[in-house]
Amino acid sequence: MRPTTLDAGSIRLRPFRGSDIDWLYRVSLDPGLRRYIDLPSPYRRSDAADFVERVTVEGWANGTRAEFLTEDAATGCRLGRVGLHLRDDRTAEIGYWAAPEARARGVTSGAVAAVCRWAFAEAGIDLIEWRAEVGNHASRRVAEKVGFHIEGVLRQRLRHGTERADAWVGSLLPAEVTAPAPSRGSWPETASAQPWPAWCGETASSDATGRTTAADDGPS
Repeated sequence: MRPTTLDAGSIRLRPFRGSDIDWLYRVSLDPGLRRYIDLPSPYRRSDAADFVERVTVEGWANGTRAEFLTEDAATGCRLGRVGLHLRDDRTAEIGYWAAPEARARGVTSGAVAAVCRWAFAEAGIDLIEWRAEVGNHASRRVAEKVGFHIEGVLRQRLRHGTERADAWVGSLLPAEVTAPAPSRGSWPETASAQPWPAWCGETASSDATGRTTAADDGPS
């Protein structure tokens, strides 16, 4: 499957590249993100490099994963990640998170909706599944805003380090995507009053080089 870039209003979703490794490493150390995502511990820069240079590349190449970095379309500021685990039965499982500074600004729901629409229209997917640890209300808010139907609880279905946790599960069909693409005018005043570059850290440069699931804008 060919890597693709999606334009969605004020945000853009693109494949990861080598210049994203340091940013991914820093974000992956955030305690709020690690609370619900099963990452290596300790998490090293080499883990971020492996994800960017091997996992995402192989996933696109063999059609098993579609990993997108979310960025501000105007500035290139990195905002988060949306990924799909693509299955042979024309279903997929979605995962997403936002960088700490990008949370609660409506970015993640717009990004997730854009990836879901692409999956249904271009990737031959008939159903997308969402799972998140019970108690991850930020992820659930995003899923419900996008149109996922919450179906119930799967007991001890997720693994987090050496522990197991119950999972909420939901599903989305093509006609059910509801979240619009985000626009600057629709963001909270706190977002429009403070432009992205003032708080987002380094912006994305133009050089090219797990399953984790959600944060609204939390991790799933």
